[in-house]
Amino acid sequence: METLSQCPVCQSASLNAFIACKDYTVSKDTFHIVQCASCGFRFTNPRPEEAEAGKYYQSEDYISHSDTRKGLINNLYHYARKFTLKKKLKLVTSVSSKQKGSLLDLGCGTGAFLNTCKESGWQVQGIEPSADAREFAQKTYGLTLNDVNAWEKITGNSLDVVTAWHVLEHVYKLEDEILQVKRALKRDGTFVVALPNCSSADAQFYGQYWAAYDVPRHIWHFTPADVKRFFEKQGFTLQSVLPMPWDAYYICMLSEKYKMGSVNYGRALVHGWASNMNAKKNGNTWSSQIYILKPVK
Repeated sequence: METLSQCPVCQSASLNAFIACKDYTVSKDTFHIVQCASCGFRFTNPRPEEAEAGKYYQSEDYISHSDTRKGLINNLYHYARKFTLKKKLKLVTSVSSKQKGSLLDLGCGTGAFLNTCKESGWQVQGIEPSADAREFAQKTYGLTLNDVNAWEKITGNSLDVVTAWHVLEHVYKLEDEILQVKRALKRDGTFVVALPNCSSADAQFYGQYWAAYDVPRHIWHFTPADVKRFFEKQGFTLQSVLPMPWDAYYICMLSEKYKMGSVNYGRALVHGWASNMNAKKNGNTWSSQIYILKPVK
């Protein structure tokens, strides 16, 4: 395990205990999240050494790597994903003002989104650390994905769009990764980032059981204010923030399972709906949000 002594956003050494959460997916161990006393940013601390992080993804239940359909929740995830893949592509074409172009999906998992883009005429690349997920993408979609060392092969100012769907919360060398994205994007390029929002109503309701804390795989826990502050520091401007309302229902189902030991689907749907209604009322407090960013070059 490694312990950070400073906040990665503002470098303050004043860190306070925030919450302790259990890893329900793999290890069943408890991990701690701290909060910066200066800027409020939250992160898992201590966390596994980067070289050891892979073992915390080795579960059939980790859907972005296994593509499992085991259980009702995962089947519902697949149903929702089939619906949302086209919506994601439509979003990309809208925010980039391009019907086709060059796109890199960061942390692309088993390649479902990349395949949707490829079928619509985009030139696609993917970076995925999991060898099993890369193999699945090759066998299922004929996609040849890159490992995390691919950045050195990517020409600067060559990409129209980079997407990161629920990825950056996992990345250890986050600043380095963002700077690589900025280098690779064209001057008018677009960075599309989806992240859980730990200031959402469902995060407040479920507390330590909130599934999107997902320790220790999630090492960073962002609020919208954190996103704006961090990306501006890295040379991006925040253009807009968009909701991911379906995520609230999925996260509430998992959170109910963690809290109660089994899922009361009616109660999960009610809390998902309540979280979305709160977000509609208050703005930018959805369970998960999409941030549209442009590089400053």
